[in-house]
Amino acid sequence: MHLAFSSTIKLAAAIAARNISAVEALEAHLAQIDRHNGAVNSVVILDREGARERAKEADAALARGDALGSLHGVPFTLKDMHETAGMRTTVGFPPFADYVARQDSPIAARLKAAGGVLVGKTNVATMLGDWQSDNPLFDRTGNPWNLDRTAGGSSGGAAAAAATGMTPFEVGTDMQDSIRLPASFCGVYGLKPTEHRISLADAFPDPGGAARSVRLMSCLGPLARTVEDLALIYQIIAGPDGSDTDLAPVPVEPMETLNLKSLRIAIAPSFPGFPVAGEISAAVENLARQLQGEGATIEEAKLPKLDLHDDLEQGGELIGMMLEAAQPEPPEQPSTVSRWFEALARRDRSILAWDRFFETCDALLCPVAMTTAFAHCAPGTSIEVDGKEQSYWMLPAYGAVFNYSGHPALAIPCGQDRNGLPIGLQLVGRRWSESRLLGIAKAIEPLTGGFRRPPNY
Repeated sequence: MHLAFSSTIKLAAAIAARNISAVEALEAHLAQIDRHNGAVNSVVILDREGARERAKEADAALARGDALGSLHGVPFTLKDMHETAGMRTTVGFPPFADYVARQDSPIAARLKAAGGVLVGKTNVATMLGDWQSDNPLFDRTGNPWNLDRTAGGSSGGAAAAAATGMTPFEVGTDMQDSIRLPASFCGVYGLKPTEHRISLADAFPDPGGAARSVRLMSCLGPLARTVEDLALIYQIIAGPDGSDTDLAPVPVEPMETLNLKSLRIAIAPSFPGFPVAGEISAAVENLARQLQGEGATIEEAKLPKLDLHDDLEQGGELIGMMLEAAQPEPPEQPSTVSRWFEALARRDRSILAWDRFFETCDALLCPVAMTTAFAHCAPGTSIEVDGKEQSYWMLPAYGAVFNYSGHPALAIPCGQDRNGLPIGLQLVGRRWSESRLLGIAKAIEPLTGGFRRPPNY
């Protein structure tokens, strides 16, 4: 068993059976970091000795007959935005370079309570504000499939770490495709759950104790190399936690076991007016044919009668108003309460339209992004898609639609393009249907081949 590329579930089982120790699992991942992180630049904060002590404690607990949970002794990293006691959280922002939280975020605490061994933090876009993971503190993260290309953002370090065996799983954030886009670019799985499914408490460094302003559209979710691992981490971190009062008390159910013959899948190789590479659209159509061949009911998606470009603009406006509220000084013309409620009313119409859409299908299969991983560039630089220059700001469009609507969406790896770069597709489902959406992804996994290791790792 190649420990660095073993699944979370297999690592935990091997440690529990005492076939390997937690220390051995940790050292295998540290060795992988030492071999490859210099080039990829994914893990940017590393607590090597602290992790070794925690791994030794896990082994000692197991020797006493004490099991800590489903992640007992499993090493992992976290995106550099989760508050963690005793470890820096910077979001790539120089004023936060030395910030250390007094306590763990609910997510970090739950993963540790399940027995996980936190090793370090992974790279992000500055303040999570871009679709490339590059910042003044730690520089940029390269895509393990081609270091001249981006790993995506803002969870690019997380996706690259999972793809290269530096960590078995990660937890990212997604306000505008920021889990799914880097997962797609790096060839791993990534889940953006239903809005208000996973706690956002302490999911951003807060040295001054300011009131949390980002309460809509942003979600936390896992990245991993298998659907089973995605489901495991999701079940650990989802649900009310006593900190984030926005969380809905909806049961967190295990992944469903599904037969493709029972599924009705709507497909959309593109959205009206949204650019997309031909190879990505072709991947949607090819997977649809395979699904149909296995007995699934496939239909062309009759998308809601919405102006999706307007939805993107309205989503951007909501984000702008939330960020405006977090500024130390109000702008000259601050947003009004009536404007906020008008924006929420517009959003409600889109949410309900998508709710009606999912009454007639189990999932929507569509692109994650308009392109595969692109060359490192300055933010705002136009991106070439099939020989045509497209707006940089359309990069997350296919994913951001479902941040605006709040529906769960899952990035799945689906082969490579002509340049050998991973193609990722998106499965979207009903709100609160994560268990079913994960089950659909698991049923599809044999058709796509799932995760593939990048060359030379």
